[in-house]
Amino acid sequence: MRPIELRFEVLSLAVINEHRDLEPWYREFNDRAWGPARVCAAVVAQHGAAALARLYPALGRRIHDQADKDFDTVIPAALAEAGLPVELADAAHRSDFDQEMRASTARAQQLVGEDLGTPTIAVDDVAFFGPVLTSIPRGEEALRVFDGVRLLAGCRAFSELKRARAEDLSFA
Repeated sequence: MRPIELRFEVLSLAVINEHRDLEPWYREFNDRAWGPARVCAAVVAQHGAAALARLYPALGRRIHDQADKDFDTVIPAALAEAGLPVELADAAHRSDFDQEMRASTARAQQLVGEDLGTPTIAVDDVAFFGPVLTSIPRGEEALRVFDGVRLLAGCRAFSELKRARAEDLSFA
């Protein structure tokens, strides 16, 4: 509908929260998140950011929409869907790409500060955590959301918006 340059980068909640005191359920979530984040970092290192832009939604559909938390099956299936070598799934259980994952996460923290999560976005050289959406807007609605984010990014005083989640997540 109009050209927008979009680039995905790895931001790891596991890295952000690794030394924080967390509730047990959230600690388990973060500990398990190392695997998919490591695979994403491996994909960027070996195939570039465009490949991550294909992999990320394939992972999201399986993990969130289909509620499949078996990462050992989710990751290879998502890699195959994204047209990437399925062997990259092995990176989930290795630390080979942790340095790249930590560096990418650190870049996001430098832009936003310590109080960040996913998604973190940068628009017009301003970065912030959010917007958190329960589904993917399409067409004119997507443009309105993007324009709203750009408008907020242009206001130096903007800090935060938040409300309770009204729907389950959907990547459809």
